[in-house]
Amino acid sequence: MEWETVIGLEVHVQLATRSKIFSGASTAFGAEPNTQACAVDLGLPGVLPVLNEQAVAMAVQFGLAVHADIPEVSVFDRKNYFYPDLPKGYQTSQMYHPIVGAGDVEITLDDESTKRIRIHHAHLEEDAGKSLHEDFHGMTGIDLNRAGTPLLEIVSEPDMRSAKEAAAYLKAIHSIVTYLGISDGNMAEGSMRCDVNVSVRPKGQEAFGTRAEIKNVNSFRFVERAIAYEVERQIELIEDGGKVVQETRLFDPERDETRSMRTKEEANDYRYFPCPDLLPVVLDQAYLDHLRSQLPELPADKRVRFQNELGLSAYDAHVLSASREMAEFFEEVQQVCGDAKQAANWVQGELSGALNRENLSIQNSPVSAKQLGELISRVLDDTINGKAAKQVFQALWNGQGDSADAIIDAKGLKQVTDTGAIEAMIDQVIADSPAQVAQYRDSEPEKRGKMIGYFVGQVMKASRGTANPQQVNGLLKQKLDALL
Repeated sequence: MEWETVIGLEVHVQLATRSKIFSGASTAFGAEPNTQACAVDLGLPGVLPVLNEQAVAMAVQFGLAVHADIPEVSVFDRKNYFYPDLPKGYQTSQMYHPIVGAGDVEITLDDESTKRIRIHHAHLEEDAGKSLHEDFHGMTGIDLNRAGTPLLEIVSEPDMRSAKEAAAYLKAIHSIVTYLGISDGNMAEGSMRCDVNVSVRPKGQEAFGTRAEIKNVNSFRFVERAIAYEVERQIELIEDGGKVVQETRLFDPERDETRSMRTKEEANDYRYFPCPDLLPVVLDQAYLDHLRSQLPELPADKRVRFQNELGLSAYDAHVLSASREMAEFFEEVQQVCGDAKQAANWVQGELSGALNRENLSIQNSPVSAKQLGELISRVLDDTINGKAAKQVFQALWNGQGDSADAIIDAKGLKQVTDTGAIEAMIDQVIADSPAQVAQYRDSEPEKRGKMIGYFVGQVMKASRGTANPQQVNGLLKQKLDALL
């Protein structure tokens, strides 16, 4: 039997506010446990929440960016559950009237095809604290620093049909929220994580199968691996005569498997009801227009501009627009050197390779966009050739000079374009290579193109790599053919 996978994601994005969603406590990462939890976060008697207006603005900006309906009125609800990571005994969330309605996101797959994924809604809520199991000798510690941190939960429709599509969707959401500046998207620090809903059904069946929810997956790679395992588990279970049960599961990256955590709760298990301490949020058109006017150029728009105005391929435009930092770095390089294709090649090639080897982000690149743009300019104006350019790049990377020009002068890498000087080197190489010249003369015409490489190599060696390769090729062919 052929099976179809059905996937929906609930992406939890930590909003980049300096204080929590209902209190003035700090949201800074890395503080000592329980040093950033105030009376409101602790749920002490008599305290009242006050909504953080910046969290509202960030949620609405996201909604505008994904072409979503923004309801005029949204309402906070109490989601009741009794875990120690939220001492109030409930989480303040939005169930029935979320701040962002239906929208959509376009994803790009490995084969450069695109697909539109629908967003059901996005709602604001507070994060819970964190349970700590290490170093407590069989007991559990609770750190409430995260309690009350503002989250935007983005709920997709079940439109994804493969692990690759799910990862592409998560990357698209990550790109949008970081472009907007509403989250740093740091998955390692918990700023973005997702719950993955996975089910399978026979190919052609319209009804959905029973889904399992994989909680708190915190990397693009883990999302793919968790889905791959869960799909295989469910298919094997059904084909062996069993039934998939609706449950919450955890992904163990070390064992590369999901395992059962608890049976899946339904909405009525949480006994949602409108929060009596918070007024409904009412947004007027002037407020929405103001936030819309502040939106930056978003990844999809930037991708189109890179293709239409700068002439980049769809692949290059997609890669370079995926992150705001990468796009801004590329654009500065392109403005300095004036050649978009060369800028794209160097940013995606030499620069990205070096960053990956050193495990550095582009924001921490030792080579600035201005330096790289100037280096490319020296290649374009024939001051240096490609081989020398790589030497200059490495020297810039290692901090051996402030500019490409300074390194070119210090290392004597300026390209020789003087025809007379190149001809003299070619004449010497030909004179020193009688056997190779004879072999060239006796070869079939179609084989001479490959044989000329030997002579090019000798001339480049004689010039210590500074001769213009195009000139060397042209002059060599003329002189060798004249000996036929």
